[in-house]
Amino acid sequence: MAGPKGSPRQRGRTAGSRCRVNGHWQYLLLLGLCLLVTAPLEFFGSGVYRQLRRTVAAVLPVAVIFLVWDSIAIATGVWTYNSAYVTGIDVPPNIPIEEVLFFVVIPLCGLLTYNAVSSILGRSKRR
Repeated sequence: MAGPKGSPRQRGRTAGSRCRVNGHWQYLLLLGLCLLVTAPLEFFGSGVYRQLRRTVAAVLPVAVIFLVWDSIAIATGVWTYNSAYVTGIDVPPNIPIEEVLFFVVIPLCGLLTYNAVSSILGRSKRR
């Protein structure tokens, strides 16, 4: 049942859309899904989360560099974020919390994938 044009039922819909997630949560939801999809990879090899000190040493320096880079790009107007897709929670100096989490979540997913692939390939070479 379609409501009148501009009604809450019709606002924000595009042709063919059936399910709509509140836009402000999309970035966080995507990051959560990335973690969820790669979580089972922790069970291959020595793990990533089980080596917390090593994981932090790998992720933190890179995250800091990119966050500084982001803050400069945001301050100079080179980089912006669409407020429709972020929660509006900013971390000083004016970086969306989603972006901070991006620089932690994506490297974690990469480390999980690398660790799992290395472990699987190592097992296949021993056979």
